[in-house]
Amino acid sequence: MAGEREHIREIEQVLSGARSARDDIVVQSWLRCIDTHRLDPARPTEAYIVPDTQLRAHREQSERLIAIARSGLETLFKQVAGQNYVLLLADAKGVTVDFLGDPLFMDQLRKAGLYLGSEWSESRTGTCGVGSCIVTGEAMTIHQTDHFDTTHTPLSCTAAPIFDTKGELTAVLDISLLRSPQPKVSQNLALHLVTASARRIELANLMAQMHSEWVLRFSRSPEFLDVDPEAAIALDASGRILGTTRGAALLLAQAGGVDWRQSPSPIGQPISRYLDMDIDDLPNLTRGRPTEERLVFGRNGSALFAHAIEPQPAGGRRAPVEALPKPIAELSGSDPAMAAMQLRAAKLARTTIPILIHGETGSGKEHLARAMHDSSGRAGPFVAINCATIPEHLIESELFGHKAGAFTGAAAKGRKGLIESADSGTLFLDEIGDMPYALQSRLLRVIAERELVPVGGTEPRSVDIKIISASHHDLRKLVAEGRFREDLFYRLNAASLALPALRERTDFEWLLDRLVDERARLAGRPARLSPAARLALIRHDWPGNIRELVNAIDLAVALCDDGTIQPADLPDFAIPAPSAAPASIVALRPPSPEEERAALLNALVEAGWNISEAARRLGIDRTTVHRRMKRLRLDAPN
Repeated sequence: MAGEREHIREIEQVLSGARSARDDIVVQSWLRCIDTHRLDPARPTEAYIVPDTQLRAHREQSERLIAIARSGLETLFKQVAGQNYVLLLADAKGVTVDFLGDPLFMDQLRKAGLYLGSEWSESRTGTCGVGSCIVTGEAMTIHQTDHFDTTHTPLSCTAAPIFDTKGELTAVLDISLLRSPQPKVSQNLALHLVTASARRIELANLMAQMHSEWVLRFSRSPEFLDVDPEAAIALDASGRILGTTRGAALLLAQAGGVDWRQSPSPIGQPISRYLDMDIDDLPNLTRGRPTEERLVFGRNGSALFAHAIEPQPAGGRRAPVEALPKPIAELSGSDPAMAAMQLRAAKLARTTIPILIHGETGSGKEHLARAMHDSSGRAGPFVAINCATIPEHLIESELFGHKAGAFTGAAAKGRKGLIESADSGTLFLDEIGDMPYALQSRLLRVIAERELVPVGGTEPRSVDIKIISASHHDLRKLVAEGRFREDLFYRLNAASLALPALRERTDFEWLLDRLVDERARLAGRPARLSPAARLALIRHDWPGNIRELVNAIDLAVALCDDGTIQPADLPDFAIPAPSAAPASIVALRPPSPEEERAALLNALVEAGWNISEAARRLGIDRTTVHRRMKRLRLDAPN
């Protein structure tokens, strides 16, 4: 009681104009609570949980954000595991629409309002992490007696705002404690973690909404550009800004030399207003170039590292995950080439049309074939045969089976072949290009007539099989060389699917995280990637594709200490060779107009003023050369 009276007296002193040791953000909130919200500190109010029907309405309005944010919440919850934190995701009205907490303390959490459906608007609850964050748009910690209402003074709440792609506050991420150490500084790490999580949720939201547009991600450090970027923007085909994360809006204002509080929203503005670049420069900032070379310069001379992600073609837009069978949907993250292939695979899965899968060794051809079988509804088994590994003198009997006594060493009762074993199921013929030429005609009969004759037999046996074949060879070339039957090729290639190489996939990090979790679970030990190890894996070219990646992860999981994979735990090929230290970012500057003009003029003269040739030598687009000639006032000689 004495503590409550002291708290009320302090609020009254602040109201009277007395100076306070509290953070200014707390003082301003106290003043709003009295002047604007008409709250009385002497009348404490219990936490308010909205009715179920109202909660459902709030959750339905936030459904997309909840789905996007859930992974971020779970990651953050793991980071603070064992420290008794509760995670709340509140909408713009302060209603908690998602929640993670310890099941042992549910009754206490509900009573304290740290629960699904609790309303933490400043107008209802007074100064609090969620409500005051909504009003100010700033990340903050409201610690114990920072709270206006004495009901909540035992709590410590740390919150960060989440903005939508148009710059409007759409949600608040909060982590709270029922009890905490007295010093407010004890929550500094919590403030850092919740701010970083909110930033990542904004990035994920922008990527999800703007996947059909150019997306440009930024970082001040090349090491974290592809791993954990700081901000992102989306651009239309003319180079105008369609959406940003909050961090990107601040970065653009700084790069453009304007006060973000006074300047208009960057939405609709050309990117060239803030950075010395336009839409033609984006292809030079994709992952095909080394991270250190992907630099953009602000109008104020500042330098940023940038990663451009190409728009997904309209024809290849991914259908909702729910529209795909689960085994096929789980083959990729958001890679456009994979998404188009998955849609095609899903349509073909329930047919009996023979399918030929193209792809490099190790790119996942058998995994795709198995996913199609699992999505086909066929009752029989999935039988995989690697035509390159069965000895040539055994392959005929292995595939077609044999009658009793068909040859020396044959089983006394005969044996069913692998093709017949796949009856009512799927037969996967891997490396079909390595099948002996003499056997190809027998396989052709199986496909055409759906029947086979065992070695040494005379009576055909009917089989109901779906045939999927695969090869890393160019079968058309083998046909031209007379090593593969043309009629069999056209039978197998009734429909085709192409798997991109791992180095070409834009969902590499999604696949990496999935494989680390999977291989660690199989090994029975925890494992996670350090940022340095993640970066080393991202930079490797992966000539062995997914198979090589799995082997690398298995080795790292086995070698890592305390569950954290470091670069030293990776295979030698994934550890970058020592190199000279990169130049300091301070030394990086855009070329002067005179230097840029001289370099362009030199390239044009050497190319005989052939614009296409000059563009090729400079590694840029023809339109970029024309644009720079106009800007630098360079005219071709008559």
